[in-house]
Amino acid sequence: MFGFKSGGSRTVTTSYSSGGGPVQTTTKTFRYGGDGPGMDIGSGENGGTDINVGFGNKFGGMANYKFNVGGGRGGCGRSISQRPNVTGRATRKEKKNPFAGVLNQNYDQIKAKCLAEGILFEDPEFEACDNSIFYSKKPSRPFEWKRPTEICDNPQFIDQHGASRFDVQQGELGDCWLLAATASLTINKTLFARVVPTDQNFTDDYCGLFRFRFWHQGDWVEVLVDDRLPTYYNKLSFMHSAENNEFWSALFEKAYAKLQGSYESLKGGSTCEAMEDFTGGVTEMFDLRKPEDKLLTIMMKASDRGSLMGCSIDADPSQLEAVLDNGLVMGHAYSITAVKLVDIKTPRTSGRIPMVRVRNPWGNEAEWKGAWSDESEEWRFIPEEEKQNLGLTFDDDGEFWMSFSDWKQNFQKLEICNLGPDSLDEDEVQSGGKRWESQTQSGEWIPRVNAGGCRNYLDTFWTNPQYKVTLVDPDDDEDDLCTMLVGILQKDRRKQRKEGLDLLTIGYVIYKMKDDAESDGPLDLKFFKYNASTAKSPSFINMREICGRHKLPPGTYVIIPSTFEPHQKGEYLVRIFSEKANQTGEMDEETGMIEDQMSTPESVPAVACAPPTHQSAVEIPVRTAAREETEPTEEEHEQEAALKGSFRRVAGDDMEVDAYELQGILNAVFTKASNVENFKFSGFSLDCCRSMVAMHDGDLSGKLGFDEFKDLWNDLRKWKGVFKERDTDKSGYLSSYELRQALHQSGFRLSNRSLSALVMRYSNKESQIEFGDFIVAAIRLKTMLSSYKSRSNGDMAAFSVDDFIQTTMYA
Repeated sequence: MFGFKSGGSRTVTTSYSSGGGPVQTTTKTFRYGGDGPGMDIGSGENGGTDINVGFGNKFGGMANYKFNVGGGRGGCGRSISQRPNVTGRATRKEKKNPFAGVLNQNYDQIKAKCLAEGILFEDPEFEACDNSIFYSKKPSRPFEWKRPTEICDNPQFIDQHGASRFDVQQGELGDCWLLAATASLTINKTLFARVVPTDQNFTDDYCGLFRFRFWHQGDWVEVLVDDRLPTYYNKLSFMHSAENNEFWSALFEKAYAKLQGSYESLKGGSTCEAMEDFTGGVTEMFDLRKPEDKLLTIMMKASDRGSLMGCSIDADPSQLEAVLDNGLVMGHAYSITAVKLVDIKTPRTSGRIPMVRVRNPWGNEAEWKGAWSDESEEWRFIPEEEKQNLGLTFDDDGEFWMSFSDWKQNFQKLEICNLGPDSLDEDEVQSGGKRWESQTQSGEWIPRVNAGGCRNYLDTFWTNPQYKVTLVDPDDDEDDLCTMLVGILQKDRRKQRKEGLDLLTIGYVIYKMKDDAESDGPLDLKFFKYNASTAKSPSFINMREICGRHKLPPGTYVIIPSTFEPHQKGEYLVRIFSEKANQTGEMDEETGMIEDQMSTPESVPAVACAPPTHQSAVEIPVRTAAREETEPTEEEHEQEAALKGSFRRVAGDDMEVDAYELQGILNAVFTKASNVENFKFSGFSLDCCRSMVAMHDGDLSGKLGFDEFKDLWNDLRKWKGVFKERDTDKSGYLSSYELRQALHQSGFRLSNRSLSALVMRYSNKESQIEFGDFIVAAIRLKTMLSSYKSRSNGDMAAFSVDDFIQTTMYA
């Protein structure tokens, strides 16, 4: 980071990690005079950092903006790390963010404007038109968008009986997965009130505006909608309540459709996806054909903790939602609304049997027909008091009971959404409620940079992002192991369906680290060649999130999230839940250079100017490492002699050359050598030669003397050797994966972020780097790192505006 002389004050927060623990943060504030922008950074109320940004008078006196980094509500164990952008530059990603318009709407401002002008809200971000329903086709019949006040005389947001699972009835849309999760949500009143604010109605200050809250890719967001709903012949077309004048469920579905881009985007999905968006939790999937030994205990604990659960039967590929003889529907999502031990008394036995209550989102007579179904004979053995405690009803409402054994034999998949650390309030925690500790890291797979694919592609697998997790305290049980849930969630894929993008096939692998010597940076190819994994995801699968539960001894582990195939682009979240606190951070190298591997020029590019008052930057570590220098070959001695002769002839009496003359000297030698060595190279560009001069031109003369020329030649000789060694297929190019190894061998150490920037800047369309571009990248890296070192003072480097511009532009 760089600080400039200007009016106001500047605070610099530097985040760094050596890979040996959590990301560390240091904060420094620099104040200076003037009437301009300002920024204050201080400790937040809950252990985080509050950042207030003021835009000053030049921006019309805009109000301060404030956000919080880290911390949380009362130590809830939630930590989020976001990938940074390039400072001070416009970001196309933000401009193309499909959620920007949704997330920037302000409820209070919109409501005040509507009430002041006496108008009903019409949402410009989700218009009442066919495109909001279908993105891939035109509707088969005309939908009419109507407000509840146009549908019935006395509309209610939630009726006097309160919200219940019977308010969730499926319409024409194939989103039973969403309905199953919504029905489960109504059972937990605390969670429901967080997602569906219950203080909304069609009377008090009504303006056609309603709001809902969803967990979206790491954050809780508020989604606003108007109350215009798709109808056909005055009947709601999609999700609706059993009561004709109750509308919370229809508006809730509309808000979720808006977040995903359209109603059609909700077709087909997994119950766990919606469960997570309602709770911020992480979902486990169980195969009931291979049930866990303690499955009943897991389910009962989950029910007691308010976890959301769903189950299903695999679909028949030849028939959509085929109905079995037992009344169950294949390929259909059911919600589990209770798991109980029920008292039973028969002439032969008495005791308690495990029972599961299941609900079909259709809310009709399509129910289980076996034992313990509605009005089956088994119910006569249950005492009346027990029936009342169970809330037993025998209506055609889609809800039914099954014995645990029948349920396990007839369903094939179970999904349990473990609630996030902020799902319990402080009163619940103090009264004995338990919650997970959580760490969240944002990341991105970039083709040809760090999208290495699964371990089947060992040569590139090591380039995937790597996350280090340290488990310290075992769980509160007797096995001395730590429970860790790992979830890899891919971002934005459902909303991007309209762009032709579908879900990637993703998974992860976990490795045990043996000692601290491996913790300085990412693990390399050699590590993965000779070390077996400790654990891995249940499978690689094309779902929004893959999650696994692992019981591991205390220690340090590395999680490698990846796509199945290499070179696939996507953003993701890594979520790690553990019963006890854990330390998590991305394994990354600190950008810098090892001096013993560099032929450092005697003079460092610098600009004669007054020393700046304020300092800012990220530390560049200077490391030492013994490396045996390669002796020049006989051919290289001949090249050097030829260069010296050429230099004397071209330089003249002053023994200096400019970039034009340097280009002629070098190309005469390198192009000749490339023909002899079968080395593909057409010559250095003028821009490359200008960078060569700038690397050694501290006085801005635009020329090189012979001593500087010799240093340059040594660098070029070494870098050429490295390039040829890493160009294993003799193509004349380095792949982006080979680039990291080549720069590493040349003495440079680059963070993932810096490497990504270099690949974007110097590679061709196929992410290949030719020799000339490799040389330019190496020259500019050395120039910038040397300039930084010459200005550094401890952990910061100071640059005035002129100093900074000249250093960066003249490189």
